[in-house]
Amino acid sequence: MKTSKTTSNQGKISVSKEQIKIKNVTNVKSELSEEEIREKAEEFYHMRIARGEHGTAENDWLEAEAYLNDSER
Repeated sequence: MKTSKTTSNQGKISVSKEQIKIKNVTNVKSELSEEEIREKAEEFYHMRIARGEHGTAENDWLEAEAYLNDSER
């Protein structure tokens, strides 16, 4: 199914749903690097310690991973 879109100075452009899907997929950022996750996990660790909360390195890592994945969207 084709849809039409009018632009200010170019007339009509036809775009298929398949083209839109492909564009959305290509805009997704690639996998997070281990270094990015490690840095964010260390940040969470220091904030947790400053608040006097107990926790584990694994939980800091998982929290960092979730945070970075959510911030990509």
